[in-house]
Amino acid sequence: MSCLKKWKPIFAMIIVEFAFAAVNALFKKVLNGGLDQLVASTYRLAVSAIFLAPLAWYFERNLASKLTARIICSLFFSALLGSTLTQYFFLVGLEYTSTTFSCAFLNMVPVITFVMAVLIRQETVNIKCKSGRAKLLGTLFCLGGALTLTLYKGITLINPSASSTIETDHNKRSWLLGSIFLFAGCFVWSAWFLLQARISKDYPYQYSSTAIMSFFGSIQSAILSFIINRDLSKWILKGGLEILSVIFGGMVGSGFCYVVMSWCVNQKGAVFTSAFSPLIQIFAAVFDVTILHAQIHLGSILGSIFVVIGLYILLWAKSKEAEIRKNPETAEQNGQIVLPITASPPHIEGHK
Repeated sequence: MSCLKKWKPIFAMIIVEFAFAAVNALFKKVLNGGLDQLVASTYRLAVSAIFLAPLAWYFERNLASKLTARIICSLFFSALLGSTLTQYFFLVGLEYTSTTFSCAFLNMVPVITFVMAVLIRQETVNIKCKSGRAKLLGTLFCLGGALTLTLYKGITLINPSASSTIETDHNKRSWLLGSIFLFAGCFVWSAWFLLQARISKDYPYQYSSTAIMSFFGSIQSAILSFIINRDLSKWILKGGLEILSVIFGGMVGSGFCYVVMSWCVNQKGAVFTSAFSPLIQIFAAVFDVTILHAQIHLGSILGSIFVVIGLYILLWAKSKEAEIRKNPETAEQNGQIVLPITASPPHIEGHK
């Protein structure tokens, strides 16, 4: 049971990243077909709120008294960062680039989250400790993998006979502009992880918090959409694929995935949860080949290897820190540096 409890968050996040990759591949097809990004985001978040509301009522209906005005305000900004802006920036970047390239940018999320967590003292780094040095090393490997994925293509390994007009078309639609939007999406998503870590201390109820966040996000996305473009014809979904995309994306991408991520943030912290983001790129590459028939280059393989190595190192460091906090005397006897209790992350059980 102890082993199962230890591995449960890991398996949960692997499933989440696989689901995100499937949703992204599906949305890539409908965005290429002309579906507006903000309209897609609004429908997706609305479906998520409708899907989660009954679950929140059933499992957490006795917790309404704990939902204070401050928590509601925090969930509003959580929706703005984690739902509205993240999905809009990412969907725009996805339209201008490709599924694999867009998901490759998510490899930067653990690095950005880690740096921001250190700056606001949600995370500690003690280079005198093995776990501290491992956290830095794992972060550097993830960053190296992200740079490899982004800057180096290399030879084509799969679908070498695919038409080169695809890449020419991407260049015409401004690959650089797509990269800027993707980086902005990574930044606000990293900020969401840190904000969610704060919220989960006071309101660790995933169904209701995600339902409220999705509700706020759908309203924010709709308002932003009407500000940018008031063409009502864009709100009409065309065909079964677009309907399937918003329903599947809402229930899975904005519903199930965010519930699980909120739970993992509450259990393991923001850095642990964000460390799995690079897996999206690996799964996305599979969907690119099998569904979108895209090319796979050597740079994608090498970058993915670096990312996986960095992920394992970072997770090992986090597990060692957890052992040190639970058994500080044993750690001190083994020559390990014990981290200050006052600097422990906010998700530690019992922390007030």
